[in-house]
Amino acid sequence: MPALENDVFLRALRREPTPYTPVWLMRQAGRYLPEYNATRARAGSFLALAKTPSLATEVTLQPLARFPLDAAILFSDILTVPDAMGLGLYFVDGEGPKFERTTATAESIAALAAPDMASLRYVFDAVGEIKRALGRSVPLIGFAGSPFTLACYMIEGGGSPDFASVRRMSYARPDLLRRLVDVNAVAVAAYLNEQITAGADAVMIFDTWGGLLSHAAYRQFSLRPMREILAALKPAPDGRAIPTILFTKGAGASLDEAADVGASALGLDWTVDIAKARRELGRRVALQGNLDPLVLLTDLDTVVRETEAVIQAAGPAPGYIFNLGHGILPGTPLAHVAALVETVHRESRVNPAQ
Repeated sequence: MPALENDVFLRALRREPTPYTPVWLMRQAGRYLPEYNATRARAGSFLALAKTPSLATEVTLQPLARFPLDAAILFSDILTVPDAMGLGLYFVDGEGPKFERTTATAESIAALAAPDMASLRYVFDAVGEIKRALGRSVPLIGFAGSPFTLACYMIEGGGSPDFASVRRMSYARPDLLRRLVDVNAVAVAAYLNEQITAGADAVMIFDTWGGLLSHAAYRQFSLRPMREILAALKPAPDGRAIPTILFTKGAGASLDEAADVGASALGLDWTVDIAKARRELGRRVALQGNLDPLVLLTDLDTVVRETEAVIQAAGPAPGYIFNLGHGILPGTPLAHVAALVETVHRESRVNPAQ
């Protein structure tokens, strides 16, 4: 396989020296882009957009046409896996994802099984099409939701500010929640392996809601199944371990344990002291993050200043990827994204030790 023209992101994940800090943005293909909104309108719905490989490819490439980002990320949704389990995913404008059926009872959880990966062929076809379109330019990131985060939506039937039903289950019926996350872990491992086969250069697990759990429950229902997924991943085509990123929002107090799960890198939200994390964990894992997405809704001077602050705090040693502390927000000015990317590349080149 021909080498990538820009492999700085992959080298940073492997904690190898890089000429500058690579940057990509969570949700970089999204509603802040006018061209994304045009493609979504043409598709007719978010699900139609995500389930049509040619359109998923189109929107995946859109941010790279505007900004010199160091990685592309597959355009899809974390809830494709439970949708393939037969829960009936749909979206309501202004309310987000919903499921027609839930897995909130002992009976529904006992009946649950990992889906046939053929039902997710549209995702793997999109990965292959995106890789062909990218050529040798930059790496492609595949992704999945964590077993616990998927369980949150599967139990509640949609989004929630606190996922109280799931947290109650973690105390009252831990056996049921364990069964659910274990089935999800089998499904997510198979799903990510199919993305790797299709051409993903790295994969990321989004544990969006793991930070809601108590420390003990986080270890049991989030870290444990993610460790099993990471151990089950197939190698990259060059025979090396596939680079992996684990991102748990709101779990800054558990980073030390998360660093032992087996991921190449940990994503950090904006509440984490990145300088401290680099000092304590930088010899064990790469780190990614962690600008507050709301900074991009301020002004250009503030965007540049706060981006520089994160770069300086993270330091020059190998093993760092710049990103936001969560997904980019709708309404983010394009000029602010451009300034962020330019600032990361410029400021991180200042120290030749990088």
